[in-house]
Amino acid sequence: MLDLQAWLAAGAAIAVAAVAAWLISVIRRDVSIVDSLWSLLFLLALLIYLAVSSATGPRSWLIMALVAAWALRLSVYITVRNHGEAEDRRYQAIRRNNEPHFWFKSLYIVFLLQGFLAWVICLPALAAVSGQTAPGPLAHTVFWLGLALWLAGMYFEVVGDWQLSRFRRAKREAGAVLDTGLWRYTRHPNYFGEALLWWGIYLLALSAGAWWTVFAPLLMTFLLLRVSGVALLEKDIADRRPAYRDYIRRTNAFFPGRPHVASGPLENGA
Repeated sequence: MLDLQAWLAAGAAIAVAAVAAWLISVIRRDVSIVDSLWSLLFLLALLIYLAVSSATGPRSWLIMALVAAWALRLSVYITVRNHGEAEDRRYQAIRRNNEPHFWFKSLYIVFLLQGFLAWVICLPALAAVSGQTAPGPLAHTVFWLGLALWLAGMYFEVVGDWQLSRFRRAKREAGAVLDTGLWRYTRHPNYFGEALLWWGIYLLALSAGAWWTVFAPLLMTFLLLRVSGVALLEKDIADRRPAYRDYIRRTNAFFPGRPHVASGPLENGA
């Protein structure tokens, strides 16, 4: 059973963190820092929830460990990747489209919006720590399936990011495309992994009876596919990297699958 008071307290903490990060972004004139903050908002919500609610026990600590591993790894990865770089071009475009006074508008169209989304999407994790696995073999099967999905999702995200980092560090021709490793089977293994692990968290919540939180992984998947993930990243990438058009023809966008036979000459990027 979800503790409403604890959930509201988690939301308040997220709002405070979002405003603090916004103030830093105004000073730095760089809202890209929200990408490093994103996963930490989930961890903050869970910490506050556990502090306010009466949820304790091995199950609570397991969920905390899963969320902490995902959140800290992703935040460190993005922070290191963006260190010394200019504001991400996606946010530069948002800045141009929302002048004048973007410095203030960014509070609610970037930071508070992402804080609200994190508060909503983290509900399965909060519900999972609040309950206990229902009696019976079906609930226990769902629990272990959820844990397996989380591990599979973490694998895709971590290995996908590692392969991309290695590709970027290598000296390659301009416009080269990564199409080996996990990137041979999906154009976005890291996004697929993130969706998969949150579906795993949902199954953990489902095993405790929180079936109603299904909207949270659905929302996360929608965001990754249609809003801030695949759709946004690929909006103009084919114009900047012509070889990417061929990569699109032969590789699934999100769900892993066998490469298709390209209609044009194959251009390997890795």
